[in-house]
Amino acid sequence: MKEREYSVAEARDNLPSLVHEAERGRPVRITRRGKRAAVLISEAEFRRSHRASGRGLGDAILAWRSRYGGVELSDQEVGGWRARGNAGIPDLSDRAPRDRPRS
Repeated sequence: MKEREYSVAEARDNLPSLVHEAERGRPVRITRRGKRAAVLISEAEFRRSHRASGRGLGDAILAWRSRYGGVELSDQEVGGWRARGNAGIPDLSDRAPRDRPRS
């Protein structure tokens, strides 16, 4: 299904109807100054795409370590997060070396 495009200003003025479009399974593309900037999708589509990405706890930790290398995580910390699921992973960017990117 082809998504429709709206400028940021149009999206702001029509947000409730655009959310309804997304909920009905029609992605809404948002542009800024004529360039594609974002896509509004339903919660269900977001969850499907997130699951399809295959990013489990291990992948999330590896990505975090790659981004913020040099920070040690104990087995106890990782085990606690695993028990709580991915939602239990805290923001540890404050433990990252200062010369590394921060989210």
